Amino acid sequence: MSRGVRLGVFGTGLLGFLALLVWGLAGLPSFGDFDGHYGQLLAHLSVPARHTNSAVAATTFDFRGFDTLGESFILFTAAVGVLTLLRVQRAEEDVAAEPAHSGRPTAESRSLRSLAIGLSGPFLVLGVYVVTHGHLSPGGGFQGGVVMMSGFLLVYLAGAHLRPRPGRPLEAIERAEASGAAGFVAIGIGGLILSGAFLANFLPFGTAGDLVSGGDIPLLNIAVALEVMGALLAILGELLDQKLLAAPEEG
Repeated sequence: MSRGVRLGVFGTGLLGFLALLVWGLAGLPSFGDFDGHYGQLLAHLSVPARHTNSAVAATTFDFRGFDTLGESFILFTAAVGVLTLLRVQRAEEDVAAEPAHSGRPTAESRSLRSLAIGLSGPFLVLGVYVVTHGHLSPGGGFQGGVVMMSGFLLVYLAGAHLRPRPGRPLEAIERAEASGAAGFVAIGIGGLILSGAFLANFLPFGTAGDLVSGGDIPLLNIAVALEVMGALLAILGELLDQKLLAAPEEG
């Protein structure tokens, strides 16, 4: 195919894309206008139906709970795929967190270790707060899981070894990921058995605005947080491991 034909095909596609873009933007409602009937319905139903102050939490885990389950397992499946591909290349020996020829190994830096440990506590506390208050204020399992992951990652980065051995951090990370995914499904099955529908609430709702309220939504937030935290830590841990395995060869 000649250069002129390629440019013609590209130009035709570009003009078609721009025409569709202009057509779509021209049909948008005026700024400040809202015509979302479902949004108004959910905003009025979330508090009386689920005793939660967050319409987002009620929508995520009740009105569209199946979608949330699918989103969780997309991340779970992605993590399993990454681990499967990368672990084929894992070596048998322990590998230090920095190559021996490095001037200042990361694991031997007292300032880095102190900073990482000092920041991990606030990150974990913030993450737990975001998860446990996800039904009362903006936040929840997905956001809180990422914050908690950051806290554990700080400690993980300052460690001396990442290779397999009894009690290694990666095993606990994998268990957390699996527990979160299995916990979400178990809560859904509990609703099916006790309330007649998958993910239907089967716990006392409590008083709206209290920490213990919203039925099973707080438990679902915790399950999602464990799954998100574990999946991200597992992926990052394996990527770090691959870098460390390649470091001696680079030297």
